[in-house]
Amino acid sequence: MTVARTRCVALLGVTGHPVDVEADVGSGMAGTHLIGMLDTALSEARDRVRSAVVNSRHAWPDARITISLFPASLPKRGSMFDLAIAVALLAAAGFVPVAKVAKPFFLGELGLDGSLRPLRGVLPAVLAAVAAGARTVVVPARNAAEAALVPDVTVIPASTLGELVGWLRSDDQVNVPVIEDLGQDRVAEPAGTWSPSSTGSGEVVPDLGDVAGQPFARRALEVCAAGGHNLWMLGPPGTGKTMLAERLPTLLPPLAREQALEVTAIHSVAGTLPEDRPLLTCPPFVAPHHTATVAAVIGGGSGAIRPGAVSLAHRGVLFLDEAPEYPATVLDSLRQPLESGTVTVSRAMGAVTFPARFMLVLAANQCPCARPSSPEDPCRCTPTTRRRYLARLSGPLLDRVDVKVTLYRSTRRELLADRRFIESSRVVAERVLAARERAAKRFASTPWRCNAEVPAQALHTDYLPAPKAMLPLLSCLDSGELSARGLDRTLRVAWTLADLTGKDAPEVTETNAALGLWLGEER
Repeated sequence: MTVARTRCVALLGVTGHPVDVEADVGSGMAGTHLIGMLDTALSEARDRVRSAVVNSRHAWPDARITISLFPASLPKRGSMFDLAIAVALLAAAGFVPVAKVAKPFFLGELGLDGSLRPLRGVLPAVLAAVAAGARTVVVPARNAAEAALVPDVTVIPASTLGELVGWLRSDDQVNVPVIEDLGQDRVAEPAGTWSPSSTGSGEVVPDLGDVAGQPFARRALEVCAAGGHNLWMLGPPGTGKTMLAERLPTLLPPLAREQALEVTAIHSVAGTLPEDRPLLTCPPFVAPHHTATVAAVIGGGSGAIRPGAVSLAHRGVLFLDEAPEYPATVLDSLRQPLESGTVTVSRAMGAVTFPARFMLVLAANQCPCARPSSPEDPCRCTPTTRRRYLARLSGPLLDRVDVKVTLYRSTRRELLADRRFIESSRVVAERVLAARERAAKRFASTPWRCNAEVPAQALHTDYLPAPKAMLPLLSCLDSGELSARGLDRTLRVAWTLADLTGKDAPEVTETNAALGLWLGEER
């Protein structure tokens, strides 16, 4: 009996940290001791591992067993370490070769019968293992497709501990259950093959062609999709606010490979990754309920820190329906991630940073009663009540919204006439993709890929429109209608309008239209 070492990964947020798992089976009073700053779930691993080893027909060592997880100062949570602990223990007890378990990473939760159960966060864990120099990773069989998305690593799926031990004790490398290319067809899928009318699972996706009677709102949706801008829709119920928001993701281009891995890693940690889709290639759409707490929207938790709705909507759309109904603390907490694209959750154990670059879509009724208003039966809400209701959306939050649209009820004649001009999501998505490609070409030597990501300094130096085009914006800035932040956001929208029309730079037409979109007026 000796000391055996293997490796695993500790997840803090969506960032993985390599952990060395050491097992020592020596003389002394029989017992199992786990050390290394463990949480409750990990402290209970001794009982799970013992039952799994015994039920896999291996003798439990009648000796003093010490298992150390290094670095000791790094917090370790969850059941991902079960398999690494069991393998290190069996190696120290002489059941498997010590040298064969030293280099691979072992990730998995053990059942009492020795079965390997699927885990959350396998993708970021494998990414961290590869960054630490791993060439072989052992994962539960049901996580194999997700793990195989990471290049330059050999993934070994295991269903039971006994099956894995049999492979470790065997010198036959021919029948090793290796997965190297599983899921790569999904990764290598060309961007143009995604169809907004359907998904791979057969689920029908909403189409922009379903929305009639709101041509100005559909145009605003196209502008937001082309530049990655935030949107606020105000109007009575039944005018299509929710329908428009649900169709915004169908206008966005599919995620690039790096973006897809980033989004998939977040959903893997959160446990929301579909089993039939190991890689998320479409922009996510997240719509939390108006009773959601700050922790649910921003992220957090009393134990392990989980990503919130803003991170689950990373590279996609966060939709707040009936936005004034949300608590003021939740709405105001959105201001920081809207500016930085990240959210940092601080707890006593440390701080965890999640990516949170999303498009915010707010929808609100004009008054709290939300009753259809007509000259014969007008709304009974007083002007003070309406102002108080909409004032729940603070000025600093609305100042960060690039496009504001007011929707009105359409008559039957307007609905019928508008159907001749409705375009499907596929047609609009082609224009959006062309505009984004034009912007990406302009930003080729920069870290930005769409107009909404351009910082203020670059807007006023490298991407400042001609003086004549700036006149409408400067006039509103002097009169106080436009804030300094509003000026920056209007400039970004103006660049998006120029990209949609194929111009090299915004002109007066684009800056005037962008100003109208920011103020919520048609110009």
